[in-house]
Amino acid sequence: MFHKFIKLIIAGLIIITGIWQMTEGYIGNGIFLIILSAFPIILYFKNEFILLAFLRLRKQDFPGAQKWLSYIKNPETALVRKQQGYFNYLHGIMLSQTNLIQAEKYFKKAIELGLNMDMDLAVAKLNLAGVALTRRRKLEATNLLNEAKKLDKQNMLKEQITMMKEQMKKM
Repeated sequence: MFHKFIKLIIAGLIIITGIWQMTEGYIGNGIFLIILSAFPIILYFKNEFILLAFLRLRKQDFPGAQKWLSYIKNPETALVRKQQGYFNYLHGIMLSQTNLIQAEKYFKKAIELGLNMDMDLAVAKLNLAGVALTRRRKLEATNLLNEAKKLDKQNMLKEQITMMKEQMKKM
């Protein structure tokens, strides 16, 4: 894994080489190199290991996702702020299966750092509401469920939210 600034330096060098190739008369090479420079720029904003971990999670392969995330040694310096949010979000999802206390810390940090998509934010708040519900913090769980309901614009979490509200009524 390259540091986030090294990716931009590599992209800059490829662009400079592409411009140099164009000035030398090799227009095709220059265009190809400028198009090729898009990859390091994209990987600056979307970390490759986080993308691979997401793919593993879609297949419910938690050890595989953990393996890809373990390649990120120092997320505070190697990742941009939103990527740090998704790094913590993925750890929270994986830990929510086994260790709710630690998962709560990861979800709170992910919300604090920020997530790009409202759906991811809704899932994080729904999981936090579940943790609050298991710890008998009904008011916090209610607030988090209402926030998750507002963020869930496609009603994909409607069933889970209603199920959790039913559990809160039983408490």
